[in-house]
Amino acid sequence: MIEHYIGVDLHQAFFQACAVTATGSRVWEDRFPRTEAGIAALLARCDRRTALAVEASTPTWQFADALGDTLGELRVVDPVKTKLKAGYAAKTDRLDARRLADALRRDSVVGIYYPPLAIREMRELCRGRHAVVQVRTSLVNRLRAVLLRQGVVDRRALAKTNSDAWLETLRLPPRAIANVATLRRLLDAVRAEAVVADQHVRTAAAADPIAVGLQQIPGIGPVLGLMIRAEVGDIRRFPTPGHLASYAGLVPSVDASAKRVRYGRITRRGSPWLRWALIEAAIQGPKRTDATGRWGRRLAIRKGALKARVALARRWCEDVFRSWSAIG
Repeated sequence: MIEHYIGVDLHQAFFQACAVTATGSRVWEDRFPRTEAGIAALLARCDRRTALAVEASTPTWQFADALGDTLGELRVVDPVKTKLKAGYAAKTDRLDARRLADALRRDSVVGIYYPPLAIREMRELCRGRHAVVQVRTSLVNRLRAVLLRQGVVDRRALAKTNSDAWLETLRLPPRAIANVATLRRLLDAVRAEAVVADQHVRTAAAADPIAVGLQQIPGIGPVLGLMIRAEVGDIRRFPTPGHLASYAGLVPSVDASAKRVRYGRITRRGSPWLRWALIEAAIQGPKRTDATGRWGRRLAIRKGALKARVALARRWCEDVFRSWSAIG
């Protein structure tokens, strides 16, 4: 039986907390440092009859882990779907904590998936590899820009090859030569990190049965398979493939009023890494020989390749949902 409801407004250095009873009476409110001592001071006022709600933000998972099993209920709140500030002109940390506690008491908060540590570690692995590849691409683009300014146009694969000694044969002005040398040194270091990160991802993908099963879907290999596996976490939290597509931000926005219905761009709400993985996999869509491939080719002719790829990514959600559900 829950007796106290606590709302927490979490920040980098501190958090504001407010506790109310089941009738809405305020019991206490205080500000704590976001340290072990501060969290211990909060837990000293909690027991199994306490429910706590905290908005999802960057430090939320570490904060939630530190609370342990002391609480009767822990709710990580979606700040977008839970409109706590509606109808209020003022916004302060104290008011946010009060409104969150009251919303939790009235059961009007929308919770989100609280991934276990193993899933969060898998996400860090995949996102880290993705970040290294993005840095590598950025350096390659900068290097090509320097060369282009000097009238050198070369389409060699600078990103994945180490044989760029041909750059030393170019006759460039001194400042351009210095820039090329600097970018090459950075690129060499990032290439090495990318190789290591790619090996770690492939090893983890081979050891995960769900990631292995997802690789049976056309266009999905170890990297994309593990990324999808990590970002989804548990397929059972999505009742249909449409819900999975919505979580990936691949569904169109809808503006409906009376008999007027307008469909706009995709929402882009949800996991950007999952959306990236599905769209990357959908590149292979027009090459498929089944009904999905034929539909994708027709759509590419009518709407263009990029729009067709996003639409195919939604179809990939159906394949992911079906394959993952079969694995169990």
